[in-house]
Amino acid sequence: MNTTSSIIGTLSSEEKRNFIGLLRQKNKRNDTKNIQLFKLLDTKERIQDLDIQLYGKPARAALHALSKRLHDSLIDFIASKSFEGETSEEMDIMKLLLASRIFFEQKQYKIGFKTLRKAEYKAKSYDFFTILNEIYYTKIQYAHKNATLVLDELITDFKNNKDAIQQEENLNLFYASVQNELTKQRSDYGVVIKEALSKFGISISQDLTYRSLFKILSIANKAAQATRNYFTILPFVEDAYTQMGTKENLVDKHLFYHIQILYYVSNTYFRNKKFKTSQQYLDLMMQQMEKMQNKYYRRFFPQYTLLHNFNLAYTGYIDQAIHHLETFDDDHHKEQITYILDIKLGLIVFYFMKSRFKEAWSALNNFYHSDHWYTEKAGILWVIKKNLVEILLHVELDHLDLVASRANSFRKKHGSYLKSQGELRVLDFLKLVLQYYRKPEVIATEPFKIKIANTLTIPSRLQEDIFEMSFYAWLKAKANGTDLYTTTLELINQ
Repeated sequence: MNTTSSIIGTLSSEEKRNFIGLLRQKNKRNDTKNIQLFKLLDTKERIQDLDIQLYGKPARAALHALSKRLHDSLIDFIASKSFEGETSEEMDIMKLLLASRIFFEQKQYKIGFKTLRKAEYKAKSYDFFTILNEIYYTKIQYAHKNATLVLDELITDFKNNKDAIQQEENLNLFYASVQNELTKQRSDYGVVIKEALSKFGISISQDLTYRSLFKILSIANKAAQATRNYFTILPFVEDAYTQMGTKENLVDKHLFYHIQILYYVSNTYFRNKKFKTSQQYLDLMMQQMEKMQNKYYRRFFPQYTLLHNFNLAYTGYIDQAIHHLETFDDDHHKEQITYILDIKLGLIVFYFMKSRFKEAWSALNNFYHSDHWYTEKAGILWVIKKNLVEILLHVELDHLDLVASRANSFRKKHGSYLKSQGELRVLDFLKLVLQYYRKPEVIATEPFKIKIANTLTIPSRLQEDIFEMSFYAWLKAKANGTDLYTTTLELINQ
């Protein structure tokens, strides 16, 4: 039942209405309970005794059968929607290829080659190498029926396309290889990425497609996120995107990938505290989102909202950022659960920065799932940040009984992971927080201030992670008796 509820949670309001309409069309009897079950499961509350609510008596077997049928119907519905959303260009090219083969079989060679040329032109425009392989195969097969074709040229085209397919396959192997290393919790991901690129013969050059660059930047972004080391990948990201700048004619043809690439580039600049450049790439991202009658606007709007408002908050416009996040309609973007959770946590952090602790606490209480659930949806680092913010809120709100217990729980849950990642500063930060909470007067002493600085800072501020600096700013503000938000901005801009 939990699986079915989770599937329902991925649907938008419009998709839910469409699905209910589809069930009504399918139902041949008026007493079918599938719509009623769907509506009961479409809620954040846990419903007890579903069988009694549906049938008026215990009926576990009937409920199980009904639930399975609803689950299967949901899978069929989502699969159908997926096919509808498939790249229309790809489907159009496949239709042209199949039509050409029918014409050849019927000995209509002239129209067959004409149709095949149209398919080839489209496939080249969109870098659909696998389809091109079938097109060239068909072209070579019937080349003897067209005197204008030069077989050697066709064979060369076929081989060159094979090389392009091989590069795509190498990219998939690269992606899988680095993903596998990520699961081993290694810290030298920059080295891992370079070694994997070399191993599979991939270089950042103008020969890369937008789809290829998307895959490379996607894994680089995950590695940087895991280590919070965006400083070392910035030159790599800059170089990669510069190479793609020569392919302006292909931007609209690979719009989805281009938008996501712009997000990765913007995020990398943000994490390196280059807010102006980050926003410039976000502006480009918005321009692309508005193309083709806003084709991908809804899909990428949560990502854009998240990063745009972080840029605002860290450049002095936090009140504006808070207003934007407070009014964000997350019900309209439920399928983007990771970014929705980032937005919700971001709002809590902004409240905290402005010392609006009661509002932050109220918003935090809306996270009612388990840490395990949030880890699956948003990752372990998100959960660690949420738990740290919770502990700091307990300190600010003077929840005497909860500070120590939450801190102990944090160490038990995340201590081993943080140590394995070499993230001892997080545990050191927590130790200093507890020392301050148990004996507040210690914060104003010079030895403690020196201890804070020596424990929590690294030699190069340029390489310091912006979010870690934000936590450090809280202790510094306490030590100096200064406003938290002002202290944060001063620390970031030093």
